[in-house]
Amino acid sequence: MERSQYGKAERRFPANLYNKLEEKLRGKSEEKQTTEPTKIEDNSLIKCPKCGKMVERDRVVKKKYVCYECGGYFRVKTSNRIRMVADIKTFEPWFEDIEVSNPLAYEGYEEKLAAARAKTGLNEAVTIGRCKVYGDDIVLGICDSRFMMASMGHVVGEKITRAIERATQLKLPVFLFCCSGGARMQEGIISLMQMAKTSAAIKKHGDAGLLYCSILTDPTTGGVTASFAMLGDVIMAEPGALIGFAGPRVIKQTIGQELPEGFQTAEFLVEHGFVDGIVHRENLKRTIHFLIKSHQNGDEKGYANFGEKQSNSFQLSEELKEQAWYSKPRTAWEKVKAVRQVERPSAADYMKYIFDVFVEAHGDRGFRDDKALIGGIGFIEGQPVTVIADIKGQDFKECQERNFGMPLPEGYRKALRLMKQAEKFHRPIISFVNTSGAFCGIEAEERGQGEAIARNLLEMSGLQVPVLCILIGEGGSGGALATAVGNEVWMMENATYAILSPEGFASILWKDSGRAQEASEVMNITAQDLKRLGVIERIIPEFGGADRKTAPAIGGYMKEHIKEFLERYNGKSKQEIAQERYERFRAF
Repeated sequence: MERSQYGKAERRFPANLYNKLEEKLRGKSEEKQTTEPTKIEDNSLIKCPKCGKMVERDRVVKKKYVCYECGGYFRVKTSNRIRMVADIKTFEPWFEDIEVSNPLAYEGYEEKLAAARAKTGLNEAVTIGRCKVYGDDIVLGICDSRFMMASMGHVVGEKITRAIERATQLKLPVFLFCCSGGARMQEGIISLMQMAKTSAAIKKHGDAGLLYCSILTDPTTGGVTASFAMLGDVIMAEPGALIGFAGPRVIKQTIGQELPEGFQTAEFLVEHGFVDGIVHRENLKRTIHFLIKSHQNGDEKGYANFGEKQSNSFQLSEELKEQAWYSKPRTAWEKVKAVRQVERPSAADYMKYIFDVFVEAHGDRGFRDDKALIGGIGFIEGQPVTVIADIKGQDFKECQERNFGMPLPEGYRKALRLMKQAEKFHRPIISFVNTSGAFCGIEAEERGQGEAIARNLLEMSGLQVPVLCILIGEGGSGGALATAVGNEVWMMENATYAILSPEGFASILWKDSGRAQEASEVMNITAQDLKRLGVIERIIPEFGGADRKTAPAIGGYMKEHIKEFLERYNGKSKQEIAQERYERFRAF
């Protein structure tokens, strides 16, 4: 989930975040680090698992075990994974002395374990401990496929559970590299119990307000997928990794289904909403550092913890200063037509002038990633916030991909997932609203559009962090309200916010959609109307009209006032914040 290009985000994690901080923390010592194995065999060529070519071992090693011909990922053993992630000489292994047993007295199991230990130098399929990443402490776990295909036996479950319990006591985040063929058959039902045990430990860790991230590597299947692998606050995956509950062979042999090309890959899971993004190995350590910084559970009463002040504070150009903020008043119908223009700037156009960086997360963890509504983490002068935004698209192809900014149920569920995560980590929420309404259609009804919107209204009303909602274009009916339950609601000067479209209003009340222009004038849908009615708190000037030329000024204006909004909530308790929002809507 690479740095967003604001509307055209790649589903990768960022490559260049906190570079200055990295340089200070890294110093010269990291230059000495290497991902080379402790011993390279004599043969200089190895076979790529993806393209099948014989490639030079040393070149692959230098690329962090990635094929230089096709980009295919080699599986990585534990010691090399530690080198990729941990600051040099900081990894401290935990629980290496847990006794291995044969709970079902399965014949030959002890011999198989002994052979795996001799082959890998590991005592079990998971290694776990404490380390530093650019100076920050984390608990790090790594599953190694060389040890009985990283299957989950009782020792694997015990090590992970103890580590999460200790992380909870020490208030540390947990990062777990998952890889497994599933439950360990030789341990039968005892292996199955590890799924519930590890999940219960993760629940307690999460209830303590702590970060748990899983990184899915090739392959991640079976009981591991159905437990700790898929329970991360953030779930990442390496490119091309096989991920699924039942593997392709099991599916084929059980019910006879042949799986299509690309099924159960990491990329497939991103598209289907189960994974936040793809992380490339060259970005892995930086990504972990970013996640640590953006999920640090700070003072719940400090919502404007800005870092070093930026020198380029909001300033109007001389040209814009000459334009009146509310120049050339437009009729309601003119505003309706203006906000429907595909050229009108999107939330992403303003975001690059508001946030130092924005990193998009993906998916509702249940069905799909809805591109009509994006969300993720942004930093405003060092203060992390959760960002939600409707995106319509700025050409015909993108409009089709984003469903013209009309979210489906999975879009609202993605937004809610990210907002609840923001509440857990005490991050303020900034929501940019620009939709003609929730999508109506067979698929929306089948997946519960009404329930999804209702659930958002219910949960947003009680969020215990500040929520700011900004209508930047169209605000259409319940589809807009579903992400607009804020402590404050602002509107851009020429935006609209209505119970439904003027065409729909005229059709229902006057049986004539052709009277839409007339309807727009009586519906009280403009920012000025809604300010008068007390529905919004602030009107954002457009400096003559929102376009590419004025976007920097509009974004700069928003940034300065968002900072003021956050500062107003410093010192307020989470109960006060939720109560204020309740009373705001109770007054209507």
